[in-house]
Amino acid sequence: MAYKHDYDKILTRLTVILSKLNDGEALSVKELATEFGVSERTIQRDFNERLASFPIYQENKKWKMQEGFRVEKTKSLEDEIVLDIIEKITEGIGGKFSTKAHKLLSKIKNEDFNPIYTKLNIEDISDRFADIQIIESAIKEKRELLCSYDDERRALYTTTIQPLKIVNYEGFWYLVALQNATLKKYYLKNLIIQKILETTFSTDTKLDKLLEGSLSVWFQKDVEPFEVKLLAENHVAKYFKRRPLPTQKIELLSSDGSMEFSIKITHEMEILPIVKYWIPHLFVLEPEWIREIVDQDLALYAKKFKTLGVL
Repeated sequence: MAYKHDYDKILTRLTVILSKLNDGEALSVKELATEFGVSERTIQRDFNERLASFPIYQENKKWKMQEGFRVEKTKSLEDEIVLDIIEKITEGIGGKFSTKAHKLLSKIKNEDFNPIYTKLNIEDISDRFADIQIIESAIKEKRELLCSYDDERRALYTTTIQPLKIVNYEGFWYLVALQNATLKKYYLKNLIIQKILETTFSTDTKLDKLLEGSLSVWFQKDVEPFEVKLLAENHVAKYFKRRPLPTQKIELLSSDGSMEFSIKITHEMEILPIVKYWIPHLFVLEPEWIREIVDQDLALYAKKFKTLGVL
């Protein structure tokens, strides 16, 4: 029967061995037996049984950690929470992406238990990893891409583009690129990469600022941003305080809890879906033409319902 101090000794020994392996050392059973004052048979049992679940292997009579698994274990509670959140976000994407992310995070995390839960509706693009790798290389090297695209409005066509950024809006993945000096947003799953070309291109920093201030894939490159003023009722205002929209600026906080705020956009479709999502608790104050679009869409919606015999 083993006593508690025996277990303490085993745990200490295994911790030291894993630490050495994690540092890239090649360990000899004989040398470890001498260091810990135990038999070689005990050390061999450590490797064969107690450490069997770890990515270790024996080569030339020495034990090593597999390449790519020597990752520093996080000791910070704050870091653990961040990793838990990242893991749950990747689970929301699903597919191969989630599986690979979990495998990578398991090298860093100390345990499998995760008290965080998230629900994200992000499409799975794990079947496009090969293409994404090519796109990333082209973006980094600023080289043009030859590709084919099905925009669902016309037949598949081939074109040359200058890839700028891979972005995600409302759960969908796009490639932002220049095509004949025009800014385009290509739905990633409809894009077929042919090859990277030798021709290179240059970019400026304006695009990064444009992306930071954009609300959706509808943003425009050559349109001067214009201001939209909104009024959120009290029980809705809190959500815009918790997660402000890009370029959001609070104009007025009323005693009843409502909030007037403004944002800058380049296309009406950047704000219209948000307003419609929060109807009847979010109102467009300015400009009048956007408010009129909302009114017209609501009237058309009601009219169609009447046609269907719902109202």
